[in-house]
Amino acid sequence: MNEVQGPTPTGTSRPYKSLTEALRGQRIDPVNHDFIRAIVDAVGVSTFIDRGRYIEAIRRGDGAALHIGRTYTNGFTEDEIVVVGGRPLPLAPSEGRAPYFYVTHPSELPSAPAGVARPSRTAGTRAPAKPKSEPRAPKTTPLDERDYGVCDVCFMVKTPSGGCACT
Repeated sequence: MNEVQGPTPTGTSRPYKSLTEALRGQRIDPVNHDFIRAIVDAVGVSTFIDRGRYIEAIRRGDGAALHIGRTYTNGFTEDEIVVVGGRPLPLAPSEGRAPYFYVTHPSELPSAPAGVARPSRTAGTRAPAKPKSEPRAPKTTPLDERDYGVCDVCFMVKTPSGGCACT
């Protein structure tokens, strides 16, 4: 999980008025909104800033700012325990922001239920992808060549019609 550090690509940053505005502005999957809101409430965040590829969430007290991306939230310390939904979150070491740790959002987890209901799209957005077609049957291999015999005159292999080059 490498993330670009610093201001937005244009060199500017702007504060968001609320977490809801920030999540909408970054186009974060609505399935993750409640999860991110629970993290922000558990940690205590005062300000949200647009950093281009992620939201920088400034904590009220001590601690590093959280970086909220589309698929992760980064900025936890190794000994920090964040409880969401009655269970502690599994933290993984950050590749681009050592010594901090990150948590993957629920929509990206392989153990997420297959039928997770997502909000329907409104007019003006892309149509849903076509369903995958059934897998094709494996190609059949050609049959072994048939033996049509050998010509007694020129010793060439006979064709399926029974002829050869000499007739």
